[in-house]
Amino acid sequence: MNDLYKYENELYANNIKYIGGVDEVGRGPLIGPVVAACCVLPKDFYLEGLTDSKKLSEKKRNIFNEYIKEHAICYGIGVIEPDIIDKVNIYEATKLAMYDAINQVRKKINLDHVLIDAMPLDLDIPSTSIIKGDSKSISIAAASVLAKVYRDNLLIELDKKYPMYGFASHKGYPTKKHVEAIKKYGLIDGYRKTYGPVKEIIGDKNEL
Repeated sequence: MNDLYKYENELYANNIKYIGGVDEVGRGPLIGPVVAACCVLPKDFYLEGLTDSKKLSEKKRNIFNEYIKEHAICYGIGVIEPDIIDKVNIYEATKLAMYDAINQVRKKINLDHVLIDAMPLDLDIPSTSIIKGDSKSISIAAASVLAKVYRDNLLIELDKKYPMYGFASHKGYPTKKHVEAIKKYGLIDGYRKTYGPVKEIIGDKNEL
């Protein structure tokens, strides 16, 4: 667990005060937005078991999500909708979501350094891009939980409106059941129409 504090502790040792961890979720799904979070934790923050959100159970993610929001110095959530993803591509949309989340935080505090999961960003403050950062930095791990729970909740709500697609279980990823549902029911608003699997599946089907 102590390894998760390596990057933060090195920055604290150099008198860096406010460190933002940044991560995203939702690059692979066929529907819904890509979501990024920027989370600034207090120096003494500790949460046993916190790691990459994908490695946590849904129940634990939800518990951790509330704990992180309660104890964080501040956080921001960036959301880029499917129409923008289709216009600029998912890579650029992911960066836009990250910039949005970071800017939300910067409106509240003077962010000193940003730790980013893999993605290089063009910022006017120091930053460090870390491969698999959500399992190497406590700040990025916290951001990954915030982003994933936020996006998962959007898909759970969508499932209530369109239960036949199974969004609550697959969260928009191209599972066999999801693909079969698209073939049967066609597209609803929110699908990423430039994604290969969507273009291949829908054919001439009309939107609902």
